[in-house]
Formats: sequence, structure tokens, C-alpha cells
Amino acid sequence: MSLTGTSFLCTLVVLSVVALALPLLLWSRLRGPRALRAAARTLMLLFAQGTAVALVFTLVNNANNLYDTWGDLLGTGDHVQQAADLGADGTGGLALERLPEVRQTFQPATGPGMRAAGGVRVTQLKGRVSGVNAEVYVWLPPQYDEPAYRHHRFPVVELLPGYPGSAKAWFGSLYAHEQLLPLMRDGQVAPFILVAPRTSLLPGVDTGCANIPGTVNADTWLSVDVPRMVMDNFRAESAPRGWAVAGYSAGAHCAAKLAVAHPDRYRAAVSLSGYNDPIGERDSLAAQSPALRAGNNPCVLLREAPAPPRIALYLSGQPHDGYEDAMALEQAAKAPTTVHVVFVPSSAGGHTMALWRPQVVPAFRWLTEMTGRHPVTAGGAAPPRSPSTAGATPAELASGIASRAGAARSR
Repeated sequence: MSLTGTSFLCTLVVLSVVALALPLLLWSRLRGPRALRAAARTLMLLFAQGTAVALVFTLVNNANNLYDTWGDLLGTGDHVQQAADLGADGTGGLALERLPEVRQTFQPATGPGMRAAGGVRVTQLKGRVSGVNAEVYVWLPPQYDEPAYRHHRFPVVELLPGYPGSAKAWFGSLYAHEQLLPLMRDGQVAPFILVAPRTSLLPGVDTGCANIPGTVNADTWLSVDVPRMVMDNFRAESAPRGWAVAGYSAGAHCAAKLAVAHPDRYRAAVSLSGYNDPIGERDSLAAQSPALRAGNNPCVLLREAPAPPRIALYLSGQPHDGYEDAMALEQAAKAPTTVHVVFVPSSAGGHTMALWRPQVVPAFRWLTEMTGRHPVTAGGAAPPRSPSTAGATPAELASGIASRAGAARSR
């Protein structure tokens, strides 16, 4: 029975009702020795408490997409088949353009939100370079299947969850596809292909999106294997043109790091409540040594880059939750790197889905501009670009729309 499935949730609801009814019906009717009656009553209470806790956990898990499978929850899932030393660029010296095409079979994805907005599809991908074997979710924009766009290549955004977090979270908790579908139809946002690969690859730890020989090649999985599969199976633009990566929390750290480390693979990145030093997630494998921390810190990578990368970064955060790290990246950036910092006040809420959900649309408006993708309607010409967010109102600040400059004027 699936951890996030409807049948499991319904079973828990039924068990919770039974657990509540048992004491009401049997408490005073129990017969036998006092010790036996006490034991039976204790078991009924424990059963009631256990089912209640399990039901609440399942509801919270389904709402936030923290654990996708029983293996994720119990720490038994391992999606790494091998982890060879792939060198500094994460390719192992392979000529990627000479590798045979990766042809995949996709199925309709199941779970909360996965059938909305035209539906999300899923495939099980065996990464030829990374040695990772895991699922990848793909959502196609409304224009994709229209005859007028049968020769059109679409931009792509790779979506990364936090830790713990399911690859489904951007669809099941942030409702990214449901929010963006009408805007793509109306030509307010470019028709991006949304790709959400699994990031929980090893039991009980965050990979930090790092390559660690002998342990995991998470960087290569996300920046090489997944993009190649998408380009081989869909009408997606070639990297880095039109390619971006977005994440929240630990996924935000990964998004910024991947873009800074691989400007030949990504043109832009969106980081919502991210951090620079991998120690921001103490379960991160990238936080296990000073060398790994420095090698996976986007601020360090930006400062030490031989030449400033041609990328654009969208960084949002609250005081002591991403904002200071965003400012550090802005200060480290030099042209042609561009950084857009969004200040989100503490009054907007904490480190939760409720904080990031309203930031999806403004982030994708920004991506539309930064990747140079002109919005197209589902049946017509491109409309005018969306207006600037300068002079933002407090309500816009609370939803993460306004820029840092606008925030400064409002404080």
C-alpha cells in the first residue's frame, strides 16, 4: 500500500474511527480479572493514540510531500547503483554528445495533484553517467501538443524539492503546474517544460546535490543524465539556452550551486529560502568536510570562478533564512552574472510550503524574461511583457513578489 496513496489514507481514517469507537463501546463492558481489564483498556488507548498520530502524520506528509515512499520514510531506499569518480566536470571524460539516445517510457503519475492541469507523467531513469536509478516527473505546457507548435522546442525548468522532500512536491504541494497553466495559456509566462527528478537518493541523508566518489554522483544525475533524457524524449531546447533550475530550502541551495558550477548546462536559477554553505542542512553529505563544503558552496564557487559565469540568479529569503546568503551572492557576482534578490519579511510566514507557494508565479515571470523566452498564447501571438514589480506593496512583499530595492523602500 503506497505511503501517499488514497487507499492508505482511507484505511487510517477507518482505523481512527474504530479506535475511537472501541473505548466508547467496550470500556465498561470488559470482564475478567482487574489486570486483564486494565491491559485491554491500555491497548485501546494506545491503539487510539497510534492511529491518530499516524493519520495526522499522513495528512501532513501528503500536504508537504516530505516522504514519497516507505523506503524514504524508513531510510531503506537506495537509488545509487554505482558512484565512479567522474572528475571535476562530472562527466568522467565521456563525450556526452556521442552517447546513444535515452528513450524512455512514461506513465501517468499518481498522488496528490499529479492529475491536475493536464497531468504529470513519470519514468524510471537509469542514469548512464551518474549510476543513479530513480524516477523523473515531467509536465508539458499547454502548447506542447498543439499542431502549430509541432516543430517548436520548449524551454525547461528543473524543479528540486527540499530535504526531506519528494520530487512530487512542486506539483502536489506548491501546485506549480496548476498555477502556471492559465498564465501559459494567456501568454503571461513562457511555456516551460517542468521536470522534477528524485533528489533523495540515499537512505537518511541529503546528497547536497554533490558528486562524492564511491558514495553518490547527485550533481551528474541532475545536471547531465536528467537533462539528456529530457532532450532525447521531448522537444526541449538544448542546454544551456532555455534551461533553468529552481528549488526551495535544500533544493534552493542545489539550484544555485548547479547553475554557478555549470553555466554550460543552465542559464538561470531560482532559489527560494536557500543557503550557501552546505552546513545549512546538517544531514547533507556535502557538509561532511571543509573541502566538500567549499566545493559545493555557490558563493565560494562564484568568487573563485576563472571567469564570471553567464547566468542569472533569482534569490528570495527572509532575515536569517536565505536573505543574508542571497546578499552574499549578490556581492560576489560580477558581470555577466546577474543577481535579483527578493526580500521576504518575517511576517510572511516561516520556512513552509505556504511561504513558497505564492512565489512560484513571480519566479516564473522572472525566468521568462531571464531566459529570453517570449511568452506565447495557446493560439495567438505573444502579449506585452508583464510590468515591473518596482514600488511593490506590502501584500506583494508578503507573497515574495517584490525586489530587494522595493523592500528597502517599504521598511
